[in-house]
Amino acid sequence: MIRSATLADEADLVGIDVRTWSSLHAVQPPPDPAKGFFDERHLPDQILVAEVDGQVAGYVRIVPPTPLPCNAHVRQIQGLAVDTWARGRGIARKLMAAALREADRQGAVRMTLRVLGHNAPARRLYESMGFAVEGILPGEFLLEGAYVDDVLMGRPLDFAAA
Repeated sequence: MIRSATLADEADLVGIDVRTWSSLHAVQPPPDPAKGFFDERHLPDQILVAEVDGQVAGYVRIVPPTPLPCNAHVRQIQGLAVDTWARGRGIARKLMAAALREADRQGAVRMTLRVLGHNAPARRLYESMGFAVEGILPGEFLLEGAYVDDVLMGRPLDFAAA
C-alpha cells in the first residue's frame, strides 16, 4: 500500500535512511540516527510511503524544485529509498508510479530528478518509467576518491511511459 506520510512515520523513515545509506546514491554523509527525518524543508505532505504488512518499507519525496512561480508546473523526486528487508518486491517502481500520479494530481506537467552517474540500478528504473537523461554535470561530486557525474533526468506527465 502507498499512502501519504505522517509525523508518526518519522522513526521508521530515519531507520530506512540509516540502513540504506550508500555512496552509490548519496552525496551527503551518513545520516545521524538521532536527527529527525522531517524539518522545515522536508514535510510529511511531500512524502509518500510504501507499507508491507503494516510496516513502512520505503518512501519517495516529491517537491517543487524551486519556490519560483514560473517553475510551479514541475515536481522533483528528491529522495527514494526502500528498506533492505523489502528490496526485490517492486516497491521502488510502485513508489515512482505513485509519485508520478501525485505530481499529476498536484497539477504538475513535468517530473525531474537527479541521480549519480554510477547508480546503474536507479538509472535503469527511471529509464524504464519514461525518464530520459536531459543533462550531465561531469565529475560534479568527489565520492570515496572518485569523481562522479550528476545526471539530470526528466519526463512529461503524460503517462505514456508510466
